[in-house]
Amino acid sequence: MAYQCDLGGTRFRFPSLKTLLARATPERSGDHLAGVAAETPLERVAAQMALANVPLTDFLDDVLEVDGDGITALIFDQQDAQAFAPIRSLTVGGFRDWLLAPETTGAVLRDLAPGLTPEMVAATSKLMRVQDLIAVSRKIEIVTRFRSTIGLAGRLSTRNQPNHPTDDSQGIALSALDGLMMGAGDAVIGVNPATDSVADFIRICDVLDVIRSELDVPTQTCCLGHVTTALDAMQADAPVDLVFQSIAGSDKANDGFGVTLAMLDDAHEAVRALGRAPDGANLMYFETGQGAALSAEAHFDMDQQTMEARAYAVARRYRPLLVNTVVGFIGPEYLADGKQILRAGLEDHFCGKLLGLPMGVDICYTNHSWADQDDMDHLLVSLAAAGVSFVITVPGADDIMLNYQSLAFHDAQFIRDTLGHPPAPEFADWMARIGIGEQGVTLPTLETALGRLRLPAA
Repeated sequence: MAYQCDLGGTRFRFPSLKTLLARATPERSGDHLAGVAAETPLERVAAQMALANVPLTDFLDDVLEVDGDGITALIFDQQDAQAFAPIRSLTVGGFRDWLLAPETTGAVLRDLAPGLTPEMVAATSKLMRVQDLIAVSRKIEIVTRFRSTIGLAGRLSTRNQPNHPTDDSQGIALSALDGLMMGAGDAVIGVNPATDSVADFIRICDVLDVIRSELDVPTQTCCLGHVTTALDAMQADAPVDLVFQSIAGSDKANDGFGVTLAMLDDAHEAVRALGRAPDGANLMYFETGQGAALSAEAHFDMDQQTMEARAYAVARRYRPLLVNTVVGFIGPEYLADGKQILRAGLEDHFCGKLLGLPMGVDICYTNHSWADQDDMDHLLVSLAAAGVSFVITVPGADDIMLNYQSLAFHDAQFIRDTLGHPPAPEFADWMARIGIGEQGVTLPTLETALGRLRLPAA
């Protein structure tokens, strides 16, 4: 199906919905790298005007061509016609206006989520300014639970990320305790392992479980190794709380991660069978990021933001506890600077929440990007206003294993102090019992705490 718009004395033609979406996307370096971006600002505006008039039903009738792709099939299998019915007559532009209307409440949007496809929400985000993305996201409360309750309105949870370049047990524990003393970790204490052996995966799980259980922290832990490593570790009875996996928006891109839906299905069943969580708990943790499909040459001439939204169809299959976009991690080839990173983070958060996911964001950048910590401060405050479920925090904002810049434990405390967003209620109660945040009262000193923990050998 072709689309067109007359603007400035020029007729702009877009031969397919896929092309129209790409041309309408706010500028970012990855789409230029892929050769799908609008050639001029005028063409981008023309595409946005044409997109505003596209009926939402076109996204059900005009399949975006990804031949033989299982994620496309999953998207159409998930789409609930009854949930979609209230907005079936709207265009993309009309849907934007409907989302912003005061009578469109968070409860209405939760009921709508099963009726939406990723392409619909991606298309709508392309017509929205920053304050629109914040205003709609803020309406939606997506609550998930394990030992802590994440996503309640007016709260901000954190991942405590104690990575270490050699996966040293004491190094991981030192960083984790540093974060706990700052009140970081109510969403998860999660380590990206430097190695990928099953033995190291199990040891990291043991370290994190000792910290959690000895200090009686109401949170969950995760070693963010590959799903196949997690499966092997669970067969050896490792203390696995959450199964993690990076995912993307096409089968070919997921092949690049070495993962299939069948593997994720097996892992979901395996972690449930361990019985470590309360009944009905959410047990999976997924990470995504704009540019992942393009970096694997698996984007099928689709813009990176739409491909990112398609990854959320994979995530919602498993009712995850946590999903986060690692927004600036892949590098300036995909998001060139602070302005593009800020826009992408708010888009991803908006699209994920509108699709019913508990969205967090790793507010981050690489050292060769045209971005700095001031840009991250802007995005943090914007996302806190938008009701983000959780953010990633690392010691000193500098991840010494992954070699990128994120948020510090102190940054989450800044949001609590200035905007009044406490952590998860169970974690806040634990902090009060321990005395964290009170003058002169902290966890035991690091040396004393390490001595208590009886950590497994590195």
